[in-house]
Amino acid sequence: MNSPITTISEIGEHDGQTVTVRGWLYNLRESGKLLFPIFRDGSGVIQGVVPKNAVPPEVFDAIKGLTQESSVIVEGKVRADKRAPGGFELDVSNVQVLQRVPEDDPFPISLKEHGVDFLMDHRHLWVRTPRQAAILRVRAEIIKAARDYFDDRGFTLTDPPILTPAACEGTTTLFPVDYFDEKAYLTQSGQLYIEATAMALGKVYSFGPTFRAEKSKTRRHLTEFWMVEPEVAYATLDDLMDLAEGLISFLVQRCLEKRRADLQTIGRDVSKLENVKPPFPRITYDDAVKILQEGHAKGAVEAKFEWGGDFGSPDETYISSQFDKPVMVNRYPAQIKAFYMEPDPQRPELALCVDVLAPEGYGEIIGGSQRMASHELLLKRIHEHGLPEEAFKWYLDLRKYGGVPHGGFGMGIERAVAWICGLEHVRETIPFARTLHRLYP
Repeated sequence: MNSPITTISEIGEHDGQTVTVRGWLYNLRESGKLLFPIFRDGSGVIQGVVPKNAVPPEVFDAIKGLTQESSVIVEGKVRADKRAPGGFELDVSNVQVLQRVPEDDPFPISLKEHGVDFLMDHRHLWVRTPRQAAILRVRAEIIKAARDYFDDRGFTLTDPPILTPAACEGTTTLFPVDYFDEKAYLTQSGQLYIEATAMALGKVYSFGPTFRAEKSKTRRHLTEFWMVEPEVAYATLDDLMDLAEGLISFLVQRCLEKRRADLQTIGRDVSKLENVKPPFPRITYDDAVKILQEGHAKGAVEAKFEWGGDFGSPDETYISSQFDKPVMVNRYPAQIKAFYMEPDPQRPELALCVDVLAPEGYGEIIGGSQRMASHELLLKRIHEHGLPEEAFKWYLDLRKYGGVPHGGFGMGIERAVAWICGLEHVRETIPFARTLHRLYP
């Protein structure tokens, strides 16, 4: 096989040419003296056409004897066909079988339906299927787009530690780790550390794994997930909302531009994403409470919501259902938010914070705030939350030596992927999900 090697995603550049594709057999159909093998290579799938009288007998027999997920190198002529997925087919002329999956031990994930537990137990193989592969390509696009968004706007990537001496978001959801003779924890967020690098570099962001030990079984929660977290010196709450609005719009439009075919493979109604452009609706916590209470009066919300409570998943779903774009809910009661959030000078019982709720019931995808600027008030809050002052001495130093107003937010990649792809459960958004009862494979 001396023809040029190409990927399936780029095969349209070789219309009318003979090329070589390296991949696996996804499926095989027969119709009389015609074989229709479908090949995949990680970038996409393409159907091959093999007439018995057009190839040597050994080539026809080799393809006819292929089993699902057998690895192959295939040569053939690219032919445009509007009816074919991707718009092209491959007239196969030669095949080299690298490894044939044995018939008595077939690939365990067939084209029939399987239960979720079975699929998750075989996640290392499930990711090969077209829909799962498409989700992971969209995930990669979202990650690249997020980096491009910040890199192109003068942000510097700074990596926070994964092992930390104390809590960031509260002490009840930490994974403890033995760290030589000390107790350490897996990070819940890089935020406190990138506040430090923001004081050095002005505009920074981090991108890394984070861990939450809450015993949640909802479709929105993982114990290990990835977060992008920008932090900006001198930023106000309005600056953060502008930044978040721009980021989400950028991610969605990039996926529509570059990954539309993958979104269609997944089954996403892309028309619901077309409208995700600035401006986003911005409402206060007070406004959101009013929406819930009016919904309760109409019978659309089951329980009556009282001011001062935090929104649960059904509350977020109902609030966001009133809008066709992400909605930015700002100024929550300080008592239900993290210790480091700046109080609203107009109403000190509120925090200068924002949660961005995705439409279609996907809940919070971004949470952020202005950070407390006062050394004295921050110290008071640390004591009020029962946190060890010694562990936060370095964090207090940021207010002691040239402290300035600043703020930032965190966006969970998996929740963004779930929403943009229209997935029922967040476990499909990451190659290997870690949940309350899943540590294998």
